[in-house]
Amino acid sequence: MLEILPTIRQWWSDGHRVALATVVATRQSTPLPAGAVMAINDEGAVVGNISGGCVEGDVHRIAMDVISDSIPRMVDYGITDDTAWSVGLMCGGELDVVVAPIEANDAAIAAIIAATEEERAVALVTKLPSQAPDLAHGQSGDAVDQVCRLAVWADSAAGSLGDAGLDHAAIADARGMLQQGLSGIRHYGPSGQRRADDVAVFMGSFVAPAAMYVFGAIDFAAALCRVGGHLGYRVTVCDAREVFATRERFPDADDVVVDWPHRFLSSAPIDERTVVCVLTHDPKFDVPVLEVALRSPAAYVGAMGSRRTHEDRLARLREAGLDDKELSRLRSPIGLDIGARTPQETAVSIAAEIIAERWGGSGRPLRATDGAIHRDR
Repeated sequence: MLEILPTIRQWWSDGHRVALATVVATRQSTPLPAGAVMAINDEGAVVGNISGGCVEGDVHRIAMDVISDSIPRMVDYGITDDTAWSVGLMCGGELDVVVAPIEANDAAIAAIIAATEEERAVALVTKLPSQAPDLAHGQSGDAVDQVCRLAVWADSAAGSLGDAGLDHAAIADARGMLQQGLSGIRHYGPSGQRRADDVAVFMGSFVAPAAMYVFGAIDFAAALCRVGGHLGYRVTVCDAREVFATRERFPDADDVVVDWPHRFLSSAPIDERTVVCVLTHDPKFDVPVLEVALRSPAAYVGAMGSRRTHEDRLARLREAGLDDKELSRLRSPIGLDIGARTPQETAVSIAAEIIAERWGGSGRPLRATDGAIHRDR
């Protein structure tokens, strides 16, 4: 959601009308999870996606109708529907999509847009239409009642679902889901009663980009910056050598810092989504920074080097006081075995290992595995 907001704001500034399509529920295997969004303007321009290309064309058509008459629609795509096959949803899954107009004066959307530069985690809470989609005619998009939205941060909220009691209950639950980065549907009574299910509310969590810290101002770091940005990380390159750590050499990095790696990382924000990649090849740099990283809550810590370098590095880290549990977190030599040689290939190898670590992937070819392709973790 956060990445499409600047475009929506520009569309509004240019006088366009806009519709927002949101995946509010998925069942079985679907390309993208609940919370995926796509915006469409009155000229047919599109930003974002909701199914990796499977149903976007049909949703685009419905969105143009929504923009024309300002009436929200809800549509269900499933493997049992003939339309699901015709629009390309052949993966065996089902998804429910709400398509609704969004105006520049929508308090929830406007509040989220205003906070994008602050990179604050936010939940967009949407009161779902009371009319369920007609599966026999869902391909046309069933007209539903107006969509109410609420933006929720850890310490504030904007907008309303139409009832103070419902707002109160939804805000409390949205903050809990936001803390865990979860999205999903909750049910309440009309005024937020916990043991009723008259009202369905979709809560989509949108968190600020996770940090990727790359240490070592070398060609491999430049390639990793580019891939890290594609994966949605906020990438920082750090090196103590001022002549190498320059914006000109790392145009794809969000930040370039000249400092001793361990000193920088000791004061940098680190959480359970943070990625640390040490590419320095120099014990005086990489051992101190790895000591900090391996004792942090970072999700991934990797270090480049040969197997001999790795063994020497482990010995130095043990001398520094790290135990076996801490050392077991170190991914070294960094990356998956895909035969990478060039900086660009190595960046792909590292990115693949980061993704596997995030979702619990095996790193094996999919043809050699069975079970679900898309993992939840």
